[in-house]
Amino acid sequence: DSSFLHFHESDCDIGGSSSCESMLSLNTEKILSQAKLLAEQKRFPFATDNDNTNEELAIAYVLIGNGLYDEAIRHFSTMLQEEPELVSAIYGRGIAYGKKGLHDMKNAELALFELSRVISLEPDHPEVFEQRAEILSPLGRISEALSDLTKAIQLQPSARLYRHRGTLYFISEDYATAHEDFQHSLELNKNQPIAMLYKGLTFFHRGLLKEAIESFKEALKQKADFIDAYKSLGQAYRELGNFDAATESFQKALLLNQNHVQTLQLKGMMLYHHGSLDEALKNFKRCLQLEPYNEVCQYMKGLSHVAMGQFYEGIKAQTKVMLNDPLPGQKASPEYLKVKYLREYSRYLHAHLDTPLTEYNTDIDLPGNFKDHWAKNLPFLIENYEEQPGLQPHIKDVLFQNFESYKPDVQELICVADHLGSMMQYETPGFLPNKRIHRAMGLATLEVMQAVQRTWANSKVRMNGKTRLMQWRDMFDIAVKWRRIADPDQPVLWLDQMPARSLSRGFNNHINLIRGQVINMRYLEYFEKILHFIKDRILVYHGANNPKGLLEVREALEKVHKVEDLLPIMKFNSKTRDGFTVNTKVPSLKDQGKEYDGFTITITGDKVGNILFSVETQTTEERTQLYHAEIDALYKDLTAKGKILILSAELGEVDAVCNLILSLVYYFYNLMPLSRGSSVIAYSVIMGALMASGKEVSGKIPKGKLVDFEAMTAPGSEAFSKIARSWMNLKSISPSYKSLPSVSETFPTLRTMIEVLNTDSSHCLKKTIVVV
Repeated sequence: DSSFLHFHESDCDIGGSSSCESMLSLNTEKILSQAKLLAEQKRFPFATDNDNTNEELAIAYVLIGNGLYDEAIRHFSTMLQEEPELVSAIYGRGIAYGKKGLHDMKNAELALFELSRVISLEPDHPEVFEQRAEILSPLGRISEALSDLTKAIQLQPSARLYRHRGTLYFISEDYATAHEDFQHSLELNKNQPIAMLYKGLTFFHRGLLKEAIESFKEALKQKADFIDAYKSLGQAYRELGNFDAATESFQKALLLNQNHVQTLQLKGMMLYHHGSLDEALKNFKRCLQLEPYNEVCQYMKGLSHVAMGQFYEGIKAQTKVMLNDPLPGQKASPEYLKVKYLREYSRYLHAHLDTPLTEYNTDIDLPGNFKDHWAKNLPFLIENYEEQPGLQPHIKDVLFQNFESYKPDVQELICVADHLGSMMQYETPGFLPNKRIHRAMGLATLEVMQAVQRTWANSKVRMNGKTRLMQWRDMFDIAVKWRRIADPDQPVLWLDQMPARSLSRGFNNHINLIRGQVINMRYLEYFEKILHFIKDRILVYHGANNPKGLLEVREALEKVHKVEDLLPIMKFNSKTRDGFTVNTKVPSLKDQGKEYDGFTITITGDKVGNILFSVETQTTEERTQLYHAEIDALYKDLTAKGKILILSAELGEVDAVCNLILSLVYYFYNLMPLSRGSSVIAYSVIMGALMASGKEVSGKIPKGKLVDFEAMTAPGSEAFSKIARSWMNLKSISPSYKSLPSVSETFPTLRTMIEVLNTDSSHCLKKTIVVV
């Protein structure tokens, strides 16, 4: 589809010039007859009025078409000696230099020099600007290439030129402008599957998944065997959280080409995050048969093995990724950065497979700097780091446990856990259901319920090698333990257990809501709420610091309906010209009238499409202590009320206990004390503690709602309790929960935990769950 003529490429290898010469002599007649035809029809650029000149030019163009670039350059050069400003020869020589290969900088410079000469002699020919852009873009000179294509479009717009320019805007991550160009291209020629695919990708990268899906489907209508469109469609469905539709699209891509590595990789990743580790492994193994050095597949293969307790295979795959050192000056891949942490953590897990979970604590055992670097995703440069011991042969890998091999009451426990875990699923774009996490967090919920009941009945628990009364952190630690083992890729660590130096600097949990043109679909539901809050804070700020300009600011704020509408308001104030930060406040229950810092909202940027809109919580030591005091007081109150509740199940008491549980978790969410996984961990604690009080959550989390963001954007703990209760649909607990076996005694070690997460429970669907 280039603006230059198409000839079949010859098999002549330019490097072995002797064979080329012999081929040339063989093909002279053929070349001359092709050239004669070309000259007669003037089917080459900048043909002249002189027939003899045209024949000479045509010969050189035919040489280019046959891949004989050096011969063509020589031929054009001879002509230019006689006629230095023969435009067609200058242009042809530029093309030949470009075709010789831009990997040699000299060729690129000569090609650009020749094409620039043509432009100075003949400034009104769009194809010359396009050819120059084709040479500039692979050299990374994108802005120059863009201005050449813009010039070509001004001279003579075409579907191809718009598509070419759209592709360059796409590479530059200017998705909105790229989208406009693909749209123009499709208006001029609607049957372009590639332009349609790219149009879909401009939506996809901006988080507009439904629009992306429509475009990918349109591309497939135009080209039914378009593998890349099926692959992209699968990826868009995966981002939406639609597992079945994504699977179907990936399958269609693989039916067209079973060796399509990118699809195998993406499908494997999706299966891993869906909790189907066995299936994921098959895809990664196939991917590595085709591409043995594929780092993503190698890393994911190692991770899948370790998650299933197959440590020997897992560590072997991880070591292969570690051997893949980046070249000097080359950026290390995310897999290379993560793999050393995973290997060390895998060795630690393996060594503890059979140690009772009550006798050790991962947060204490792992070295501080290791945890700090891992949670921050930093390169593995840790001074004086002592590696975890290698695998000990007497500790065997985890073996697969058949569901039927568990006793009936344990089978019941697993099925109930699967059901409870599914109640925690977010119905929001970007959250793929993960049945492994569902099971783990369902078991966590039941273990929390059992531990809280024991505590309210004055029993002690055994944690970290000590027997004592349970504290609030122990309750959360139950859920942390299960969340950690469900996906060992993610460092789920307590931030206050990090080294003191790291804490004094503050540890940030950072979420981009909008970065440039990329919108984070997961949090879309909260944009308006956060925007409303920002507008209030701006008024308060100007009321205090700029009372004269308050009216003007108020009027401007009335026109603000989207985040980018705030940009002009930044100009009102020298301090906020480049952006501003706003802190939310969390009211104290313990000390009425006192407020703590919630999360920080930051907006920076100078124009639409160049905005950073983000939220973060900063975990400093001082902030942590304030929140801990709040949670301690609530937990003390909760334990006292729980003990009364066990003796007399009065309705008022149940209500008070329910509010205390939700208030306690409200502060946990605002504190964000874990490096990962806080959201589902806290929700399983809510469900488990409520069950201990005799209440079961029977309502699902509403579409678009995220429990952590509900807590973070609620004006206080009461408001959060009210919102959460509105969907939880609390019912009295079924008595059959009492007869379930103890989770901590049934799964006392990492080995038993991994076994139960691996076991297939499709039988649960056949059995009707007794607990209703």
